[in-house]
Amino acid sequence: MPNPFVHIELNSADVDAAKRFYGALFDWKLDDMPMEGMTYTMIKVGEGTGGGMMKHPMPGQPSVWVPYVQVDEIRGSTAKARSLGGKIIVDSQDIPGGGKFSVIQDPAGAVFGLFQSPAR
Repeated sequence: MPNPFVHIELNSADVDAAKRFYGALFDWKLDDMPMEGMTYTMIKVGEGTGGGMMKHPMPGQPSVWVPYVQVDEIRGSTAKARSLGGKIIVDSQDIPGGGKFSVIQDPAGAVFGLFQSPAR
């Protein structure tokens, strides 16, 4: 089975403004949750792929949406992306509360993430 998009994340320069805008525009349910020294806002859309919002981790950078693709094994998939010419922006890391992720830039400059579900 192909790897699906499973999460869309907004890294925002102004999370409060983004929450007001997207919440009003799309009627998304936005739930703030504390996460290791920051607040992460979960985007709940009912059906379809949900996501989250957070303060951009790279100060001074423009706000950007990052789509995440489900993979079975984060380290191997990240290494494969590198071998195919991808630039690793964030290498494989654990997510507090479960799962693992990495962020990659493809050879044409597009940014996306990989996500490995927590072990069950």
